Amino acid sequence: MARTPTSLEAFFTSRADRELLGRFDAQSVPRHVAIIMDGNGRWASKRGLPRVLGHKAGAKAIKESIATAIELGIEFLTVYSFSSENWRRSVEEVSGLMNLFVEVLEAELDNLMREGVRVRVIGSDAGVPEPTMSAFHRTEQCTAPNTRLTLLVALNYGGRAEIAEAARALAEAVADGRLSPGEISEAAISEHLSTAGVPDPDLVIRTSGEMRISNFLLWQIAYAELWVTAVLWPDFKRGDLLRAVVDYQRRSRRFGGR
Repeated sequence: MARTPTSLEAFFTSRADRELLGRFDAQSVPRHVAIIMDGNGRWASKRGLPRVLGHKAGAKAIKESIATAIELGIEFLTVYSFSSENWRRSVEEVSGLMNLFVEVLEAELDNLMREGVRVRVIGSDAGVPEPTMSAFHRTEQCTAPNTRLTLLVALNYGGRAEIAEAARALAEAVADGRLSPGEISEAAISEHLSTAGVPDPDLVIRTSGEMRISNFLLWQIAYAELWVTAVLWPDFKRGDLLRAVVDYQRRSRRFGGR
């Protein structure tokens, strides 16, 4: 549930954000927002810093977005933290990222519990270092009772691979006689995705100005609204998420109808 106007004004303190609040409709908040967090490397390069420091700065932006989602009344927030294609990056960067995941999860667990955030991981654990996967599993278990916001972390995730895995599971069910080909429906496919039980995203945000989906939630975002900003992910503030939601609220979602 979104906060009262008074609490929102206390959270959004800048003049620009307060002006946006005047156009915000607490009764028309997207249930599920998904974010392609892009620009960490460019943010670091612009400052002459190692790329891993860009990822550390990006972790702070995730924390800011979680707090903002809670304030606005968003129920589900999905962040694209590491794609199945990101293994092509340097060993140093990948190793730094995997260690950073552990560091952030351990540091933020108490805050996640206090704020009522449930964490779920989607993607494949193949190739993910054991300490990283264990840290995510511990966080999932500890936060499982929380209901205020569900944070889905896409880790070693690829949309095509997810759909292929669902197809394999359905094919096995048909081969075993547990399912007939005629029973394979859109709902059946959705139930075999890693996001089963979660509503499809209403709004997809991409930072850094790139105009592509990058193999992210390909099935789930069929009718999502897209919002792209040139802001690099570490510079993404609470006002940016508010701006995206306000823009979303101005649109007419027809889902293929007229």
